[in-house]
Amino acid sequence: MGDVSLSGVSVLARLAADGPESPTSLADMERVRPQAMASTLAMLEQRGLVRRTPDPEDGRRSSMAITEEGRAMLAERRSDSVHRLWAALDEFTPEERAALASALPLLARLAERL
Repeated sequence: MGDVSLSGVSVLARLAADGPESPTSLADMERVRPQAMASTLAMLEQRGLVRRTPDPEDGRRSSMAITEEGRAMLAERRSDSVHRLWAALDEFTPEERAALASALPLLARLAERL
């Protein structure tokens, strides 16, 4: 399947969590221009990671959904990240890991605002 960009992974994660969305909505949520989203979605669609479905009420519009192949790729990518994270955390002392854990709620709040 080849490597998928970070923006592609972000779109896959959003579709996996929130369900189908229009390309326009995805562009708004990802804070990118519609043209950039169209490019990302075309790459994901070409690789079979997302599926485009015409809007039943307006044939000019479409909805994007993650495919089973997209879910599998996302799970594999997350698994790789978890393994890298655990390996990196092994190099920290218990006190340093506790300090990182205590910072997680603050980092989550920061991420929500970005």
